[in-house]
Amino acid sequence: MKVKVSNVNVPVWNEITVKSRIPEELKKLSEIAHNIWWSWDSEAVILFRDLDPVLWKEVGLNPVTLLERMSFEKLEALSNDKVIIKRMNDLYARFKEYVDVKPDTNRPSVAYFSMEYGLSSVLKIYSGGLGVLAGDYLKEASDSNVDLCAVGFLYRYGYFNQTLSMDGQQIANYEAQNFGSLPLERVIGADGQPLVVSVPYLDYFVHAYIWRVNVGRVSLYLMDTDNEMNSEFDRPITHQLYGGDWENRLKQEILLGIGGMLTLKALGIKKDIYHCNEGHAALINVERICDYVATGLSFNEAIELVRASSLYTVHTPVPAGHDYFDEGLFGKYMGGYPKKMGITWNDLMDMGRNNPGDSGERFCMSVFACNTSQEVNAVSWLHGKVSQEMFASIWKGYFPEESHVGYVTNGVHFPTWTATEWKKLYAKYFDASFMYDLSNQKIWEAIYNVPDQEIWNTRITLKNKLVDYIRKQFRDTWLNNQGDPSRIVALLNKINPNALLIGFGRRFATYKRAHLLFTDLDRLSKIVNNPNYPVQFIFTGKAHPHDGAGQGLIRRIIEISRRPEFLGKIIFLENYDMTLARRLVSGVDIWLNTPTRPLEASGTSGEKALMNGVLNFSVLDGWWLEGYRENAGWALTEKVTYQNQEHQDQLDAATIYAMLENEIIPLYYDKNDDGYSPKWVQFVKNSIAQIAPHYTMKRQLDDYYIKFYNKQAKRFHVLADNKNAKAKELAAWKEAVVDKWDTIEVKSVSVNGESGKLIIESGQDYDVEVVIDEKGLDNAIGVEIVTIIVDKDGKQRIYSTDEFELVKKDGDLFTFKTKYSLSNAGSFKVAFRMYPKNIDLPHRQDFCYVRWFNLGV
Repeated sequence: MKVKVSNVNVPVWNEITVKSRIPEELKKLSEIAHNIWWSWDSEAVILFRDLDPVLWKEVGLNPVTLLERMSFEKLEALSNDKVIIKRMNDLYARFKEYVDVKPDTNRPSVAYFSMEYGLSSVLKIYSGGLGVLAGDYLKEASDSNVDLCAVGFLYRYGYFNQTLSMDGQQIANYEAQNFGSLPLERVIGADGQPLVVSVPYLDYFVHAYIWRVNVGRVSLYLMDTDNEMNSEFDRPITHQLYGGDWENRLKQEILLGIGGMLTLKALGIKKDIYHCNEGHAALINVERICDYVATGLSFNEAIELVRASSLYTVHTPVPAGHDYFDEGLFGKYMGGYPKKMGITWNDLMDMGRNNPGDSGERFCMSVFACNTSQEVNAVSWLHGKVSQEMFASIWKGYFPEESHVGYVTNGVHFPTWTATEWKKLYAKYFDASFMYDLSNQKIWEAIYNVPDQEIWNTRITLKNKLVDYIRKQFRDTWLNNQGDPSRIVALLNKINPNALLIGFGRRFATYKRAHLLFTDLDRLSKIVNNPNYPVQFIFTGKAHPHDGAGQGLIRRIIEISRRPEFLGKIIFLENYDMTLARRLVSGVDIWLNTPTRPLEASGTSGEKALMNGVLNFSVLDGWWLEGYRENAGWALTEKVTYQNQEHQDQLDAATIYAMLENEIIPLYYDKNDDGYSPKWVQFVKNSIAQIAPHYTMKRQLDDYYIKFYNKQAKRFHVLADNKNAKAKELAAWKEAVVDKWDTIEVKSVSVNGESGKLIIESGQDYDVEVVIDEKGLDNAIGVEIVTIIVDKDGKQRIYSTDEFELVKKDGDLFTFKTKYSLSNAGSFKVAFRMYPKNIDLPHRQDFCYVRWFNLGV
């Protein structure tokens, strides 16, 4: 027998996961780690860090992974550490006292739907501002003890991690998340097995596991299709945030809307209000209509109930932010729903069209959301005005300024975004009720009692922390992707915490104008290279993987930052996430924002900076248009001087340079003998006292209740009481009006008893009378006279509306009168508007039937 040199088969490896067995004495830590509450509690974060500082950094500040990765010996040692045990018990007692509070049942309950949630950099289910806003909202809902739950996706890969090539090209890296090492838990059904929600697509089902993230007292339910029950075509639905082609995007939005409602049903959850955060979740209202129709209601009755309890928040005026689907693709997956809804296919398509009946128009999720939600809101005052214009074509009988589209200006979650140093300072000088009354400006005004030196020292401490973070966090990355080690060493040495630090961090879309600062490089070079007044700029942000222009901006900034005159003066930090954002918004001196007006819907990063004594320098757009106060920051005017955007950019760049040279830099360096600038500190105090209280998430959440949730819940319950009696009555009334609408006849129009041309004198009253044959309807019509002018931009604007009073009824003839006058002379246009009138309508756009007529009828 011959003996071979070797005889080895191929090993079959079995993957096993070995988790640390946590000693009983430390089990409380595991419970806290599985609730995102720790992410906004400074003491919790510090405790986890102190368990093993090196491992804490290595696991990306993830307490779940930290406990998993710690050796049993280490855990055993900690379980015998009396100091750690006491800190844990104290923290746990406070945690339980917080989470065990029952929701406030006096406020309407809410189901919140969003494509992304920025809760912590540990949980990669967000890409930017929209997600962080949603995450902050859930945290504040928890703090405010609101009865709220939320629905979203658990992405396998989430949004991309950003690295840069040697030439500054953005590289998108999608890294799979290990769900078992995240602060979440799988939802188990009544049968003891993982809960699965089956969502109908075409003639088959997509199956989603459900996971729960505990956000303090609030539950966030996440759907996950990456499982063996689905085909290779459907498993990727929840792979990437905003990933794939348009077909995958539609699949995602079906899952979020229809699957989201099926998830709540599977969990037995019903709420008063269904809040759609952007149009991605608009299809919740398809499923809700189907559910009502299945109980025996007609479509018209069902839509009354659905509308009354639905709120749609729009976040952007940029067209790319609104999803449109071709009819063929939409029909491929949604073709079976009209029958369930009790309508035709064309009826469903028209609900998503600006121009119903136009067979060539695609289905728009935002339009559908508007048509199926009683209330629509933008995210700042100016964005509200822009949104009224943007959605005006949906309600063609009314001018944009008459639209019901409202606004709630975004805020930020104070405990998440405020540095520990500032929290301690506020706790030291502010009233004890501060954390429960964050919107109370009187409390914030105590900042004026804080010694200037203490304010300055707090700012310097945080600047040093930022610089240390940059040096430690980015050293190895820069050595890998920027080549010459000597240049990297020089760069690290040139980062100066004593310089005026200006931060710019946001998504690199072209309308954000990250390039503006680099319009005149010679002038910029003089600003950053003044030895007496050093200035440094820190940039960060991601461009969408398909946005070549945005990626080009990043590459351009990288190229400039590597020039000798800008080395260490212009710095780009890659892979912008919540961890880096928190460092930046607390560590720089100025937060710079330069969007193309009026395309910044809100822009909350500046609000986060605000909470940390950082001053804003921004275009008067989004929230800053409302927030700006003199001597509390700086602003570029909201006025557009040039229609040519390139010329406007040049003007704005020149203005930025001038303000830096003449106002901002001299103010910062106007230091006294104690080494700080009293005038700068006064700006900081003004900013905190006069602006900060108005931009907390507490104020935002309260605004949603005051402006929308309370009135909608009240109206919904009126419609739904007594087996939906009022909803049925209102639907029947609308059907009667529609049936008669085209036959209603205007019999006469007269002014001071005469019919004919309207020629009037300013300041004089005129009696106007209209007689209408309502054709069997009983006082279902309202009439008003609308006067418009043409403004300097050539747009028609309403000058006045005068509603008529019903003064006489004779059979089907209804006589209306009003007194009409104009205080100004000039050229006006006048027309009469007839519309359905019912006390049970929430607003005119809810039943947008309008007929215009004039004196000649």
